[in-house]
Amino acid sequence: MLDQFLGEQGVANVYLYSAPLHIIIILFEMFYSRSHKKKFYETKDTLTNIYMACLNYGLDIIMKAFAIGVMFFFYQHRIFDLEFNSIWYWIGVFLLQDFAYYVHHYVDHHSRMFWAVHVTHHNSGYFNITTGFRSPVLQPLYRYLFFSPIAFLGFDPWHIMAAYAIIQIYGTWVHTKTVKSMGILEWILVTPSHHRVHHASNARYLDRNMGMGLIIWDRIFGTFEKEDPNYEEVRFGLTSEIKDKGPLNIVFHEWKDIWKDASQPGIKFTDRLKYIFYPPGWSHTGDFKTSAKLRAEEKANRK
Repeated sequence: MLDQFLGEQGVANVYLYSAPLHIIIILFEMFYSRSHKKKFYETKDTLTNIYMACLNYGLDIIMKAFAIGVMFFFYQHRIFDLEFNSIWYWIGVFLLQDFAYYVHHYVDHHSRMFWAVHVTHHNSGYFNITTGFRSPVLQPLYRYLFFSPIAFLGFDPWHIMAAYAIIQIYGTWVHTKTVKSMGILEWILVTPSHHRVHHASNARYLDRNMGMGLIIWDRIFGTFEKEDPNYEEVRFGLTSEIKDKGPLNIVFHEWKDIWKDASQPGIKFTDRLKYIFYPPGWSHTGDFKTSAKLRAEEKANRK
């Protein structure tokens, strides 16, 4: 039964059945924001979120056959033959998918080339459910490479992508300021509180809480940071706000900055490569600071 629902049409099924919930939750949050004068939404920003989602979805459709083809190549050379009717199979596919996304997300934040793609999800100063739709436009070009090892282990690619869709839907819902705490679930799941930290530009919170479904990966690998009500108010967006928020610059602004930095006259070829692949904030002169340095400085100042 589950195999049929999450089979070849699984991703479409998941998005189809979740669409009404998305609409209801967004309308509720908009009503809450308006009635309580919270100003969680701004029209131009919300339209930008929709624009990003459409671009991402369009490229995703174009890439679908190739991406699934690559994943099936690994699946055809799988090292284990797994039974779909086992509960452990489904637990395994969800855990591995969530971990793969954690790795994918970690790389997005720690290599500038990948950050140039992912930054579009972070370059809004607002934080609401529609922010979850502010998708990294070019991510479909390489996302499947992080999921292919799961297929190589013996998990059906359609099941992997259906698990991804379910986890992403949950991950969309944690983009909210309306939920303060989820109690004991804060230890297990990624919650709105955890994800507010992830989207914050405060030095203490930079590059923290990379998980999408489970927060256990962050706790295990040392990337977890709890939202502190006694700390300064969370500031959303980038450490340096972009001035031009036009439809093209909102997608490509970091690529422009990479080109500007890597094409500086008189620098070594290896430094040019480092501007592309090293963490955001790296510079050959040391004038700029990575998130790790900013966090360390902030921690030292608190002592």
